[in-house]
Amino acid sequence: QVQLVESGGGLVQPGGSLTLSCAASGSRFSIDYMGWYRQAPGAQRELVAAIISGGTTNYADSVKGRLTISRDSAKNTVYLQMNSLNPEDTAVNYCSAKGILVISNGIRRPYDSWGQGTQVTVSS
Repeated sequence: QVQLVESGGGLVQPGGSLTLSCAASGSRFSIDYMGWYRQAPGAQRELVAAIISGGTTNYADSVKGRLTISRDSAKNTVYLQMNSLNPEDTAVNYCSAKGILVISNGIRRPYDSWGQGTQVTVSS
């Protein structure tokens, strides 16, 4: 079992900035993929940004140039730096991680974990 805990959400003025964090924990695991998804009221969940183990990143067109994803492998933590926020960025943001669990005798199994979500509200 790999658990994800998001933090850093809150209320911010239009044009302001926030940094979200997602920390992964477990007994023995590796992370191949981490991503941020968001879901606005009445809307479907959508990908915001993702990063793989080699450092390659992917962003939704709506956030390119404003949001930056990064990863601290030593801390098993992914960050989302959010700048120039606007009301359309208001959503619950979820962290996702995929990788390998080591369960016994070096046996490996894949996992797919999600955090509980953190609310980002952009309003004056």
